Amino acid sequence: MNKHKRQYRELSEETKRKISQALKGRKFSIQHRKKIADGLKQYWTTIKSKYEIE
Repeated sequence: MNKHKRQYRELSEETKRKISQALKGRKFSIQHRKKIADGLKQYWTTIKSKYEIE
């Protein structure tokens, strides 16, 4: 099993904080933000919630 691939939707608060800090100050165009949003929506439909698996 690949340890680095996300398996669940849930993240620890520490991980969320680290991601937030790393992304602060970035600027993207409106078009680029829409493409990111569309891609993430599609990605998240493939990841099950930890509670759906158990």
